[in-house]
Amino acid sequence: MEEGRTLLDILVAASGLTLAAAAPFLYAALGELFAQRSGVLNLGVEGIMLMGAFTSVYVISDKGFGAHPLVGLLVAMLVGGLLGLLMAVVSVTLQAEQGISGIGLTLFGQGMSTLLFRVLAGGVIVAGGVEKLSIPLLSELPIVGSVFFRQDILTYGAFALVPISVWILNRTSWGLQVRAVGQNPRAADAMGVNVARVRYQTVILGGVLAGVAGATLSMALTGVFQENMTAGRGFIAVALVYFGGWSPWKVMAGALLFSAANNLQIWVQVLDVRINDASIPPNLLIMMPYVLTIVVLIFARERQKREPAALTKPFERGEN
Repeated sequence: MEEGRTLLDILVAASGLTLAAAAPFLYAALGELFAQRSGVLNLGVEGIMLMGAFTSVYVISDKGFGAHPLVGLLVAMLVGGLLGLLMAVVSVTLQAEQGISGIGLTLFGQGMSTLLFRVLAGGVIVAGGVEKLSIPLLSELPIVGSVFFRQDILTYGAFALVPISVWILNRTSWGLQVRAVGQNPRAADAMGVNVARVRYQTVILGGVLAGVAGATLSMALTGVFQENMTAGRGFIAVALVYFGGWSPWKVMAGALLFSAANNLQIWVQVLDVRINDASIPPNLLIMMPYVLTIVVLIFARERQKREPAALTKPFERGEN
């Protein structure tokens, strides 16, 4: 019986970790969803996340300014918004190829975060970060209390953003404009919608949320910053948009799935899962999220019917 309770405790802790680890995926994927619904593919999410992760944890650490975590979050949002603006200028105004522009932004974020990290910090940055919040009464519930109601505010915010995104896209005039611009920008322009402005807004919003994703990863999930600590999460977030068929609810389901795959190595090691009395190689488990990403992209072709018709297509008024 004692072993049963111990195993249950492990599973509850692992489930809570999966929920928290899904938050960075959710913020980044929902931001990318808005950008793609307006017709812009931003592959620079990875670089923006890295910049958000570094700036937020540096601002609140002793090596930086020792500021409150809220200040670190605001700085990450500002940096993410500025990088989103840069992406919007390049892809919307200059009409550069969006995929190449996004990769360039990712490389910029990787290089700049590494440079700033080495110059300003010179080593791993450790910060207090964001504390867990226990919701009164609900956190005392058996099993579900520990999993769902003892998380940090950024995790709560990520999951609250899902229904908010659904409401914005489907129940507001701005959401209607976003969807119209992504489907038929010429018709939207004929109806008086400023296509460029809407795309600027969504790409900047996506940058802000990618910055929040990075801050969530460094301040709430790990409490540290290391070089390239996002480890491909930004690209997985882009894949999640395709996986979810541009639906916030399905993106959330995908984020939980990828989070579980990402934490599979921890589960297996803690539970000491073996095959023929041999331990499973950790490197094999680390590969799982990336293998899953490839599989998702292969089968994403079936969801092309839901893809915004104008995705990756530049728009210029007066063109036939």
